[in-house]
Amino acid sequence: MQNNAIDNGEQASSGYDIVAMGRSSIDLYSNNIGAPFEEITSFAAYVGGCPTNISVGTRRLGLRPALLTAVGDDQVGNFILHFLRNEGVETRYIPTKAGRRSSAVVLGIEPPDRFPLTYYRDNCADIALTIDDVLPVPIAQSKVLLISGTGLSQEPSRSATLFAAETARQAGVPVALDIDFRPDQWHDARAFGITIRSALRLVDVVIGTEDEINAAMLSDTSQVQVAHSQVSDARVSGDIEFAIAQLLRLGPRVLAQKRGAAGARLHLAGEKETTVIDVPGFPVEVQNILGAGDAFASGLLYGFVKGWDWHRAARLGNACGAILVTKHGCANFMPTYDEVMAFVQTHGGF
Repeated sequence: MQNNAIDNGEQASSGYDIVAMGRSSIDLYSNNIGAPFEEITSFAAYVGGCPTNISVGTRRLGLRPALLTAVGDDQVGNFILHFLRNEGVETRYIPTKAGRRSSAVVLGIEPPDRFPLTYYRDNCADIALTIDDVLPVPIAQSKVLLISGTGLSQEPSRSATLFAAETARQAGVPVALDIDFRPDQWHDARAFGITIRSALRLVDVVIGTEDEINAAMLSDTSQVQVAHSQVSDARVSGDIEFAIAQLLRLGPRVLAQKRGAAGARLHLAGEKETTVIDVPGFPVEVQNILGAGDAFASGLLYGFVKGWDWHRAARLGNACGAILVTKHGCANFMPTYDEVMAFVQTHGGF
């Protein structure tokens, strides 16, 4: 049932269903649910990072993913690689960066709406990915390339990410971008928007929240200081519909807008007008929202690779996200295909 707006095409058997590129980390999650951060007494150690989570999520659903990240020559890197290999994610393209450290994230959990986190990414390994690291990866023989906004935040990862996207584009391989806006990873929010917009010409599918879409299009003035004389009133207003229209004009054919408990809204660019598809979510009791967007992306991309229509693919993504918000962590708790299909069937189906 191939109803996707983008044709996957016939791929060589030597490739992967998905190549995910970008950050990886050890994630330390508070074991003291509800406790203020300063009162935490212990943490659980998991694996995280947007593309890393998605590689695990798609693997558990049944796809064949390869991950292009980087680790340091340290025990944290060993921890990350050990987990990925046990999951069946292809790790052969992950370099070890001498003189760099594997990334780490520390998180508090105060449901329903406080999840403070601190990144430790100074001198981190994955931001040192280079064009040479991309060259051995069979992107042109794979079915989809996933890149993320954080991978564009610094050199040499920025150039490597754009090179990977160009390689995919030239081979007719769809490129998905998870906006993944982490403000503290950018020296200036305006630089984030400029960089993302420059990459959109290479992107087919964009995944992001309303805040991320606004930040990417410089239409949220709470995050971006722009003089009124330099932008239209519509842009100053932070109108999400205006931002979406502007984003789709830059090249992507599909924008998947993550809407939390409300589910997802898909915007499909057409020759004359944009088609909007609202896809409801699943009501669950939230324990931890971190990683839910990556679970959503895993389900959405699974459906895309399998040729599902966009409503069904996003509904699967919503189910993956709903399951994950009831769990303690991210990659370690991604649902399997059987788990998510059973969940869907007991929650109203597709």
